Amino acid sequence: MKEVHNNENAKKFGMVIDLDKCTGCGSCMVACMAENNVPFKVDESNKLDSITWIRVYKLTNGKPFPDTEICYIPRPCMHCGGKGDLGHSPCVSVCPATATDYDHNTGIVSQIYTRCFGCRYCMAACPYHARYFNWWDPIWPEDMKKYLSPNVSPRMRGVVEKCSFCFHRHQLAMEKAHYEGRKELEENEYQTACTQACPAGAITFGNLNNHEHKVYELKKDPRAFRLLERLQTNPKVYYLTTKEWVRRAGDNYLKNEFKNVNV
Repeated sequence: MKEVHNNENAKKFGMVIDLDKCTGCGSCMVACMAENNVPFKVDESNKLDSITWIRVYKLTNGKPFPDTEICYIPRPCMHCGGKGDLGHSPCVSVCPATATDYDHNTGIVSQIYTRCFGCRYCMAACPYHARYFNWWDPIWPEDMKKYLSPNVSPRMRGVVEKCSFCFHRHQLAMEKAHYEGRKELEENEYQTACTQACPAGAITFGNLNNHEHKVYELKKDPRAFRLLERLQTNPKVYYLTTKEWVRRAGDNYLKNEFKNVNV
């Protein structure tokens, strides 16, 4: 049976990241870990079992000096809408426990940790490698326990975790709005931690369907593209760049596939 979702007031929260502004400083990663109680190890050099809800990748055009160019790409969960933007995200479609779900009111893909039993089908289905398996129970330094965020539950060993677009902040903002008799949020009332921490102002967050939000126009910028656009996953994270080699790398084009990239 075909699912029908006719909520005309539905929001679609997403990001636009200007790669020409990103310096690769990693502030977004640090802010994300602090905000969402993301566990860490003493030695984080082994990336096979470390957890980073948003990760900054470094790309190069592969040319020798002095023609070398570098670009940094922050990669959170893409909160895919799936083919036709109907909410059939790759990870949601394969989860046998309904532990990951697509919210048609916000466009956010959630992870319900108490349902997850760690089969990792979602990790295999995610083309962006944005999901992480939790190999150990979080152990926090004694003097750090008081600084954990009270609004985000630490995850236990054996579950998959990922970026939530700081959904707890949306819940808190909506609670405040309802208390004040409002049904809608102002743009600045719900912002992710990585957006607020970026010193270069490279990350813009908001409702992609709201013409009053900055992301509404930014996503239509001629410089805009999305990662692996050809898979039709409909990610809600857009990137801006003036460099064609970055766009080609972002959509995984082969070396001589096309002369010009028009995404």
